[in-house]
Formats: sequence, structure tokens, C-alpha cells
Amino acid sequence: MGTDAYISPLSERYASKEMQYIFSEDKKFSTWRKLWVALAETEMELGLSQDGKPVITQDMIDEMKAHVTDINYDVARAREKEVRHDVMSHVYAYGKQCPKAAGIIHLGATSCYVGDNTDVIIMREGLQLLRKKLINVIASLAKFADEYKDLPTLAFTHFQPAQPTTVGKRATLWINEFMQDLSDLDYVVSTMKLLGSKGTTGTQASFKELFNGDDETIDKIDPMIAKKMGFDACVPVSGQTYSRKLDTRVANVLAGIAASANKMANDIRLLQHLKEVEEPFEKKQIGSSAMAYKRNPMRSERICSLARYVMIDALNPAITSSVQWFERTLDDSANKRLSIAEGFLTTDGILDLCINVTSGLVVYPKVIEKHFLSELPFMATENIMMDAVKNGANRQEMHEQIRELSMQAGAHVKQDGGENNLLELIAADPVFGLSLDDLKKHMNPSDYVGRAPRQTEVYLRDVVQPVLDANADVLGMNADISV
Repeated sequence: MGTDAYISPLSERYASKEMQYIFSEDKKFSTWRKLWVALAETEMELGLSQDGKPVITQDMIDEMKAHVTDINYDVARAREKEVRHDVMSHVYAYGKQCPKAAGIIHLGATSCYVGDNTDVIIMREGLQLLRKKLINVIASLAKFADEYKDLPTLAFTHFQPAQPTTVGKRATLWINEFMQDLSDLDYVVSTMKLLGSKGTTGTQASFKELFNGDDETIDKIDPMIAKKMGFDACVPVSGQTYSRKLDTRVANVLAGIAASANKMANDIRLLQHLKEVEEPFEKKQIGSSAMAYKRNPMRSERICSLARYVMIDALNPAITSSVQWFERTLDDSANKRLSIAEGFLTTDGILDLCINVTSGLVVYPKVIEKHFLSELPFMATENIMMDAVKNGANRQEMHEQIRELSMQAGAHVKQDGGENNLLELIAADPVFGLSLDDLKKHMNPSDYVGRAPRQTEVYLRDVVQPVLDANADVLGMNADISV
């Protein structure tokens, strides 16, 4: 394609070659042909005959198998211009390559036999690729969390300084959301079933005609097709299509991954503003066309931008599912071609960015410590108050005095632009009976992080590591970022 027509940024900038292939024409139409082979094989194996002679023979099957991947697109496209029907155009094109089998291709099926079954196959493969990438994001974050599990940092509620945590413990919050996404993904994949071959309204009426009403034989068709295509089963009942509820469930998994990535990336953007943690920045990377000193968190910003698209995109399948009339309508088709494919391609791009960012996060402990110490006097006041009480002071009086001095220190910082001088104010107040050296004993950041290091260690050991061990074969993925 030239430069005079729209090209999707998903294929040019964001999605991997692997995910692009899953949603490619080659994948789609070769899967159609595999499904036609599976149907014909099943009908042959179940003894479909006419006047005592087999309707389908092995040489027909062999002919079909020989042309599964060498798709004659030119013939199909020319035919579609005439008949305005994509499935029948490809039946025709396949038949041109398979003259022996031309008359039995698609026998007993309706268009959704190839269309819907292929969609389920493609979505499952797409989820499996996303699963590998999701596990690699979790692995990168687990390594990061373990490395920094003991490094104290200010925690924030409402983005206001709060009781401290550690850098590693904060990373477990990101991991935990991705772990929930992994659980959701695994559940949806485990419940995915093919449509099978149900006929025009889901009644399998065509097969009742083909097999002369032999219900026991007809009951074997869907299980045999499922097995040939690598599935445990087909849906037990349907109209012409599988329930579009499946698309909704799949899209919700994608939206969940996007939301988790967005939350993490937003946190990283805020941390980069604080100069505490930064995403990777390459030696030749330009942060701004005007401000040469800039180091913008552009990868994290891109994660948030793409995530927003995926979360909103999840509305498409939900609405589509809700308005399917009776056994089927066709208002799902155009929307589904866009929303499902783009949802997968975008989520794929998000996870590639997440792998890239999480495997190269840069931490600045000195900046973290500086910010921590600037707030620590406020956080240490409870312990300081306890020491004053041990020296004979009244707790309630100490509480009020610390409150007043804290207001003074806060005003010194906010109004005068000064350093936090709360310790100096307390040391200068004889009512406390504590020297500045006494007060500085309370300035060890590690004393204020609670069980954060232990929580991180136990979470990684008991929850995350078993998942990583069980999926060791997919670890070590790298992500190529286009821009």
C-alpha cells in the first residue's frame, strides 16, 4: 500500500507481527479451509452416502488438504464482486483448486460455520499470545519488586504524603492487578467452545436431511469437528451464530489488562515527575523538539493512551451482544471486524510497551530518600510524643503542642519555601525535654514501613513465583517498540 491511503497505526506502530498474523487474511482463510476439511472428513467418517455409495471420498479430502494454504485470492475477489458474498466466493475459489471436491465443500453448513468457528479459534490464539506477554510483564515486575522490597519510600493517598511503604511493595500492587487479569484470561480461555456446525438457525436441519434423520449419527458431528480443530467441545445450543456474549467476555479481559496497564503507567508518570523512578530512556532519544533537556515518560503515556481505547472499545461487543435479534442479525459483522481485531492488536501493543518499560525501570534512591526525609518529621511525631510521655509529660498536652508546631513547620515549608523544621521546633520547646539528637533517633526510614518488606517477600514467594515456575517456558520475551 502506498502513502496515499489510510494505514492503521496498529500495524505500522503498535501491534506485533505475531498478533498481526493471527488477524491476517492468510490466517482467516486458511482456517476456513481447515474447517471445511474437518467437516468433510467428519461427514465421510460418519458414512454419508447416497444410494449406497459414499458421497465424500478420501481423494477429495486429500485434494482439499493440499490446498489449505495456497489461497487463490484473485479468484475469490473476482467472484465476490459478482455474488456479493464472501463465504460463497471462497467456496467457489477453493472448488476451482479442488475440482474433485468442489461439489461437497461446505456441504450442510451455513456461512457462520466457517466465520464464527474461525473467530473463536483466532480469539483463543490471540488470548494465548497475550497470556505469554502478560506473564512476562509479571515476571519483570516481580524481579523489580524483589530488588526494591526494602527501599523505603513515601506512600501516597490522594497523592498526598502518607504512611511510608517500600518501592517493591508498591510494585506488588501493579503485579496483583495483572495477576487478576491472568486469572480472568485463563478462565475465559478454559470455557471457550466452537460453534460447531449448527445450520442456518441452529437446528441442524440440513444434517437431518443429509443423514436421513439419524440423530445418533448427527450427535457425533460437533464433537468430531471440535476434536479435529483442537477444542474440547462445541456450544450445546445456538442460533445461527455463537452467542455474541463470548465477544463481550473476551473484550472485558482485554479491557481489564488495559486498565491494569493504565494504572501502572500513570503511577510511573507521576513517579517520573517526582524524579524517583523513570521509564527507560535511550541515549539518542529526544524528549522534546523545543526543550532539549526533557525526559518525558512517553512510553507510559502511550500505554495510557492505548489503554483508553481498549477500555472504551469493550462497549462495542457488549452493545452488539444485547441487540442480536432472535437466531441472528447481521449488524454484528462490520462492528465485530473492527472492535475485536483492534481490541486485540491494541492490547498486544500495550503489553509490548509494558514489557519494555518494566524491564528497564530506573530508580533514584537518593531522591526517594530526600522526599522521604522531608516528610518524616511529621510521621515521627507519634513516637516523639511517646518519648516525651516517658519523660513525664502529659500525652494530651503533647498532642496539642505537636499539632501547633506541625502547623508552624507546614507553613514554613509552604509559605516561606523552607525546609521542614519541625524537629528543630520540638527541640527548642522545653516542654518536650528532648534534644535534637534525641529526635533524630526517630529518623530511620525503615522504622516506618511496617510489614511492607515481609508482605512483598511472601507475596512473591507464595503467589507469583508458582505462576512463573509453571510458565517458565514462555519467560524471556523481549518487545520491539517501533517509536
